[in-house]
Amino acid sequence: MNVTWQPSHPFIERPEQWPGAVLAVHQTLYRQVMAQDPLCNDKLPIELRACRILEQWQVMLLVTPWMLSRLLLPLSPPEITLPNGWSAEEREDADYRVLGPRLEFDLLGQRQSAHLNYHRRLGHYLLQPLILNMAEFDSVENVFEAWNRVIRTRDDNMEKMRRDCPWQKEVSRRELFRGLRGNS
Repeated sequence: MNVTWQPSHPFIERPEQWPGAVLAVHQTLYRQVMAQDPLCNDKLPIELRACRILEQWQVMLLVTPWMLSRLLLPLSPPEITLPNGWSAEEREDADYRVLGPRLEFDLLGQRQSAHLNYHRRLGHYLLQPLILNMAEFDSVENVFEAWNRVIRTRDDNMEKMRRDCPWQKEVSRRELFRGLRGNS
C-alpha cells in the first residue's frame, strides 16, 4: 500500500501560519498528554526559534518541556514513502508518539534522518530530536546555550578534520618509518 503524505489542515493556508499552529498543537499536547510525564521539565515553556524555509521544508527549532527538536514541515508532499500504519487515517485517533519511525531524506545535498510524526492539524512532518533530557535546564536560554556548545564542538571537530590532510599523514608516516629503517 502506498501511503501518501497528508498536508497540513486547510485552516493553515500559508507557511507563515505554521509556527503559530505548531505552538498551539504542542501546547495542547503538553496539557493533554505530556504534563503527566515525570521526565517533563515544567520550568520550560514551549517556544519556537529559527523558523525558515530550506528547499521544500519549513524548518524550525522547537523547545518543549520534554525535548529540543528540529521540525521539518513539507511545503508540498515530499517523495518519501511513509511506512505502513502511518497514513493520516491510521494516525487520526492514535496516541501521540514523541518519536515515530525513522526516515531518511536529502536536504541541502546531504543525507538526513528524522522521525516521522503526524498530527491532524499539522499533517505529516519530520522531527529531529536534538536534546531529549530537559531535566537540567531552568530556562530556554540554557537549552540554547547547551545546543550552541554542541554546535561549536561539532564545528571545531569539522575544522580539525579539514586540517587533517591525508597527504600530510602519509608524508609524516613515511618520515617516521624511515627513521626506523635507517636512512634510505
